[in-house]
Amino acid sequence: MIDERVKLIAITWVPTNGGLRNPAAAVGAIARRHGIVFLLDACQAVGQMPTRVDELGCDILTATGRKFPRGPRGTGFLYIRRDLMLTMEPLMIDHFAAPWVAPDRYELRADARRFETWENNYAARLGLGRAIDYALQLGLDDIEAHCSILSARLREGLRVLPGIVVHDLGRSPVSIVSFSIEKRDATSAKAELSQLGYNVSVSAPSSTLLDATARHLPAVVRASPHYYNTEDEIDSFVRAVAALCRK
Repeated sequence: MIDERVKLIAITWVPTNGGLRNPAAAVGAIARRHGIVFLLDACQAVGQMPTRVDELGCDILTATGRKFPRGPRGTGFLYIRRDLMLTMEPLMIDHFAAPWVAPDRYELRADARRFETWENNYAARLGLGRAIDYALQLGLDDIEAHCSILSARLREGLRVLPGIVVHDLGRSPVSIVSFSIEKRDATSAKAELSQLGYNVSVSAPSSTLLDATARHLPAVVRASPHYYNTEDEIDSFVRAVAALCRK
């Protein structure tokens, strides 16, 4: 599909459900080969796997703090390759991002803070920094390996249960396990699991409309094992879901 019209390649590395891990580095190699800017949405990936922009070949990467990094809601970060960043003017600027240097002229900052604004939540930023420090202390390679073991164990446990459909895709799925329970909607399943002490979320078709439409997906229950979970907790969760199936 690459021709002279293509100016940008933008993909989501890990979608919000389905467990899919898209081949971001392979896409980056294509983008570099053709001199095309590559934008990678890594919001569901950062914090559960190593994220190295030089290996991914991305020019722009976006991430959020509240998901797998376990930072505060309302935080995140943006990476832009420096030489590209210096050619970009943010949509919204203030006198922090672009100091007013003359009555008729402003100058954008020459660093990444041209994408920031004067007003921000310092407490939340400190929380994000602490969450990132904690993840780095544990090691992203170790986190990915642990999450892979737990999510595989969870998928295997759910797939043998009658009335459970696991909706995950890909050769090496990530630690997002999406499933539905026959004769029970996802919202009520979430509420009952919450009462038992299990935290899951519901991913509605509107969050992934193209995929949900193509695969005829209902709202699905999403379980996301992380570095603080244990195999015993996974087994306990599977038993809880099995009990819901029998009701």
